Amino acid sequence: MAELESPIMMPKMITFLSSFLERVAESNDETKNQQKVSIFHGLTRPNISIQNYLERIFKYANCSSSCFIVAYVYLDRFSKSQPSLPINSFNVHRLLITSVMVAAKFMDDVCYNNAYYAKVGGINTAEMNYLELDFLFGLGFNLNVTPNTFQCYCVHLQREMLQMQPLKFADSSLSLAISLKVNLCFNEDESSHQKQQKLAV
Repeated sequence: MAELESPIMMPKMITFLSSFLERVAESNDETKNQQKVSIFHGLTRPNISIQNYLERIFKYANCSSSCFIVAYVYLDRFSKSQPSLPINSFNVHRLLITSVMVAAKFMDDVCYNNAYYAKVGGINTAEMNYLELDFLFGLGFNLNVTPNTFQCYCVHLQREMLQMQPLKFADSSLSLAISLKVNLCFNEDESSHQKQQKLAV
């Protein structure tokens, strides 16, 4: 899926992801009474838009393009494993910077430290450390993304981006668009991963 990782496609992917996350966050804002407050929640909504924030991360993090796809996988896993903590306007920015940082650490040979990502994200280093730890536990330390899973998410993103209109997006077929509290994408096929775990036991 080199096309999606090309420098030409990245701005389009960032626009799509930010638009999608904005719609998810706004939808989940309406059901606040069913949500838990977590370390990812800010006291107020950040002044910076999701798109500008994601563009800032892309500009300064200098991580590989694949990190943004893996970060998307991580956000999907986190949403599935933490249904009482859906993405909303108060936590989306912290979840984004954390997911990209964790993806960069896992995927890239060279990456910046937590203090640098904290500066990019507009938070302090201690908070970045806590966010990373909480995110990892929320994922159950399930950071491996198989080539098959990576390709499935790339294909899905490409399909959604093709439906994208200028400043307007077609209705998403992502499961979170239907059930806006749980998933960002679709049921990830982890059957081969589960088989490997059983064999290891």
